[in-house]
Amino acid sequence: MAYSGPTNGSNGALITLSGIKKVFYTDEVETHALADVHLDVKKGEYVAISGPSGCGKTTLLSILGLLDSPSGGEYILAGQQVARLAPADRARVRNRQIGFIFQAFNLIGDLTVAENVELPLTYRDMPATERRDRVAQALERVGMSHRSKHFPAQLSGGQQQRVAVARAVAGDPAILLADEPTGNLDSKNGQAVMELMSELHGHGATICMVTHDSRYAHYADREVALFDGKVVDAQLA
Repeated sequence: MAYSGPTNGSNGALITLSGIKKVFYTDEVETHALADVHLDVKKGEYVAISGPSGCGKTTLLSILGLLDSPSGGEYILAGQQVARLAPADRARVRNRQIGFIFQAFNLIGDLTVAENVELPLTYRDMPATERRDRVAQALERVGMSHRSKHFPAQLSGGQQQRVAVARAVAGDPAILLADEPTGNLDSKNGQAVMELMSELHGHGATICMVTHDSRYAHYADREVALFDGKVVDAQLA
């Protein structure tokens, strides 16, 4: 089934998860990472996914980002049933509709800041001039224009995460997925990154963020708590 572009689902949600399960099999042992997860995320909403280590937060984010597939249940993204998408269409959705922000930054050391931000755009049918414009705009948004020709090793952790955010937003994705974006930062830089994400949300970004820190969960509109692979609480942050 070809991907036809972003639309809202029938319930007005950008993301709808219904009965999502994830089971890992190793040495004849079943590990139930997610069990019957139901979740709706509306366009423009900021959702924090919290819970203790091993509760399934990162697994859930991987499924949301089409990096992994559920063992059961239904995932509808922008009106499309993800399970029906061909592999090439899944890759296209990841590249065009989903922006990733990782705890470990995941910048490429031998590329400059600008080249790191541009890299995902090179997989699109996009003219070089448009790519450069998008890179410049994204770096301006995160306050890193003056570092565009530097390499990751020349940046602080907070600066590297700002570049990672720029890379995520340069493609104008439908949703930003952030996995512990402050996990490798000190409190000052962590606070700065959270304020940057709040600013992006204020300009209309839809964000799902995994965090174990209750201070940062409060930046979101809503907090979804996981425990043993199940949603045990969903409330205003």
